[in-house]
Amino acid sequence: MFSNAYKLASCFTQPVVISIRFFDKTVECGCGAFIILNENGWVVTVAHLFESLFAFNQHAKEISEYNKELKALQEDQGLSVKQKKKKSDRLKRNPKWIMNHSFWWGRDGVQLKDIKLLSEGDLAIGRLDPFDPKTTTTYPAIKNPTTLNLGTSLCKLGYPFHKIEATFNETNNRFELAQGALPLPRFPIEGIYTRNILAGKSKDGKYDLKFLETSSPGLRGQSGGPIFDVNGIIWAVQSRTVNLPLGFSPKIMKNGKEIEENQFLNVGIGIHPEVLVKFLSDNGVKFNLSES
Repeated sequence: MFSNAYKLASCFTQPVVISIRFFDKTVECGCGAFIILNENGWVVTVAHLFESLFAFNQHAKEISEYNKELKALQEDQGLSVKQKKKKSDRLKRNPKWIMNHSFWWGRDGVQLKDIKLLSEGDLAIGRLDPFDPKTTTTYPAIKNPTTLNLGTSLCKLGYPFHKIEATFNETNNRFELAQGALPLPRFPIEGIYTRNILAGKSKDGKYDLKFLETSSPGLRGQSGGPIFDVNGIIWAVQSRTVNLPLGFSPKIMKNGKEIEENQFLNVGIGIHPEVLVKFLSDNGVKFNLSES
């Protein structure tokens, strides 16, 4: 059903890899997706992908303060080596302070600029720089919000089930992805459009926050990717997964003990096209709108 739509969506869906090095020198990677909207390189994704960047900026202040206090101790001529060590060990530090942070936007050497966030709606847009329009053969259309029908079959696309590892090269101060990390394989999952989720107003009162629910979960690595119909038209941007309790708990035996197993339905939550269309329009970003 979605084979042709998958081909179309693969043209404008790309991965973003997030690499982080912590204060304890460990390195972690995660990934999401983004959608290329037009020949100027504007993209849409989810705002929560930037949370680690905000943490990095905050941690930089805390690390600077820590280093300042440590330097003052080391330069204190009135303290012995033993006293310096004892006092430095007491300094407040966090092994999970983020020391280094990097986004990889689908290819080497590309940055995301002119970033604009609607954090309450988990929506982010930005412009790839540099961007070669020849690298994208098809740009998407966003579903006209006035023509949504509950029960429509939809598909999500992103990059789950793929392990990404990296190291940090201190010589050139950059992350290096492990062999086999690229390319990231795409993975689609289907579901139907079940409900709308209303989430109040944005902080500035400008936007009615609205989400679209699907009967299947969004998978890790699909955040920021498209939720599209059989024609490849984008109905939403995958935001998160919600676990809905089914209201029954069958009993099973586990390790010789009888326990209750709570049952849930995992549903996907996507940014509604009403919010997408308004936010893009308000920010002067060119996009295609479906006729129906």
